[in-house]
Amino acid sequence: MLSRLINLLRACWGPSSDSYVLSGSDAAGRQDGLLWYKDTGQHMNGEFSMAVVQANNLLEDQSQVESGPLSSLESGPYGTFIGIYDGHGGPETSRYIYDHLFQHLKRFTSEQQSMSVDVIRKAYQATEEGFLSVVTKQWPVNPQIAAVGSCCLVGVICGGTLYIANLGDSRAVLGRLVRSTGEVLAIQLSAEHNVGIESVRQEMFSLHPDDSHVVVLKHNVWRVKGLIQISRSIGDVYLKKAEFNREPLYTKFRLRGPFKMPILSSDPSISMHELQPHDQFLIFASDGLWEHLSNQDAVDIVQNHPRNGIARRLVKVALQEAAKKREMRYTDLKKIDRGVRRHFHDDITVIVVFLDSNLVSRASSVKGPTLSVRGGGIHLPAKSLAPCATPVELNS
Repeated sequence: MLSRLINLLRACWGPSSDSYVLSGSDAAGRQDGLLWYKDTGQHMNGEFSMAVVQANNLLEDQSQVESGPLSSLESGPYGTFIGIYDGHGGPETSRYIYDHLFQHLKRFTSEQQSMSVDVIRKAYQATEEGFLSVVTKQWPVNPQIAAVGSCCLVGVICGGTLYIANLGDSRAVLGRLVRSTGEVLAIQLSAEHNVGIESVRQEMFSLHPDDSHVVVLKHNVWRVKGLIQISRSIGDVYLKKAEFNREPLYTKFRLRGPFKMPILSSDPSISMHELQPHDQFLIFASDGLWEHLSNQDAVDIVQNHPRNGIARRLVKVALQEAAKKREMRYTDLKKIDRGVRRHFHDDITVIVVFLDSNLVSRASSVKGPTLSVRGGGIHLPAKSLAPCATPVELNS
């Protein structure tokens, strides 16, 4: 009797195992241990696949796919919005971006009655200002929120045009078919803001000519003020406003001297691309993927495997590479719980968006299916256990 009771409690409150998923509809995705995935879905311009694997104690990556109206106007425009928000220092900023950025974009699109680079830039700016107000309010009781921030990668497909906006080092890669050879080439669409890139370091030195230590090499890694690898972000207020770089902020985040201008920027790099019939798919991913896979490796995997579950496949290959680098088996890596897992790899978020040229070329006023999916599915508190669920065996 006692053993049966213990087994029942284990089933309800034990950490979710890698061989089971939470039962229920695939509409909101499925959970398999630390992996969340939605193997396939339909957006206005084709199909998509999503996957997120957690490494941190709290999932710091947030992501979303929104398809349908991009404004509050009946006249449109309509399209698809993709967002990947790779947080650092905690989940607060990436969660805030998820809650607010797309809503700001819809508001500014409604005001201008069209999608544009200016609309996207204003949406980023409003999100940054909104999070600054959160930090200002919480500073007296939670000063460490000033050291929380997030990268912010966005793609918008509207009326045959693709907009890519980025802060930080997440990445968007296009798979483009070369008709003469049948190859699919990887084309990076996003500009990255990581001071490990020499041109980004030079940009920082030119923006801060009076500070020869604005970027320093620490433990063989280039970092802004010896603290952070990215030069642009949402949040990280402690490196943007001097009034938040003081006690009671932890000593490790405090700079020795005051600064007059923001050290980090929240101004996104934005580009526009007219989609062509030979543009096959887009891969949006946090840097956790790109640490282990090259652009062309990722494109080859997508091109040479079935669409269903392709984001999950990319995550798996990245984890296999992470295990190989640590000279361990993939099966052993999967047994390591969140928190400790961060020593082996980062949170990884992947969204693969397939482009149906017949759907992409439609006017932005044409309505399509409305869809809203949040990556990561279940968001558990740091030390909690998985909720009770009926386990269902995975077929794959």
